Amino acid sequence: MSSKEKILAAVKLNQPALQQLPDLGNLNAIQYEDTFLQFSTVLKTIGGTVVEIKNTDEIIEYVKNNFSNVQNFVTTLPELPEIKMLDEKLDAHFLENIEVAIIRALFGVAENGSVWVTDEEMKIRALPFICQHLAVLLHKKDLVNNMHEAYNLIGAKQYDFGVFIAGPSKTADIEQSLVLGAHGPKTMTVFVIA
Repeated sequence: MSSKEKILAAVKLNQPALQQLPDLGNLNAIQYEDTFLQFSTVLKTIGGTVVEIKNTDEIIEYVKNNFSNVQNFVTTLPELPEIKMLDEKLDAHFLENIEVAIIRALFGVAENGSVWVTDEEMKIRALPFICQHLAVLLHKKDLVNNMHEAYNLIGAKQYDFGVFIAGPSKTADIEQSLVLGAHGPKTMTVFVIA
């Protein structure tokens, strides 16, 4: 028996049990008993942070305590008057020194820990990608189970631009060493409000 035949025989003996494929016509293929728990678990696994809050005042406290050495904050949320509001007429090139950006997400996906953000929430498309630390406000009621449900939600509306963001920017392309913030934010914090 050749080496190739030995390897193929070993692979054949060690195959996992066959699984039935999900019905792709069913938009509820993946369901979670607790979408918040699933979302939180996945986002933490991919390097993000989830902070459950009762009101937006807790965002200010969290930012003061966890980003105390940061100077340049900006937000698109009018409910955070203590933080500088983003001037949406500003040229994106002037965002290069933004350290913390706080924006809103329309909804989150429990399956993969991502949030859906459009032009309207970020005001300037470069904002969530050029800042050092991204913070996102998300309502717990706006969590969906899976990407089927997510695409169903976004397919019914018109957007100039929208993006799913999941965790901080990361890559392991060079020598398999994980680098956070390689192509965007070093951290991502999602504030989930009830």
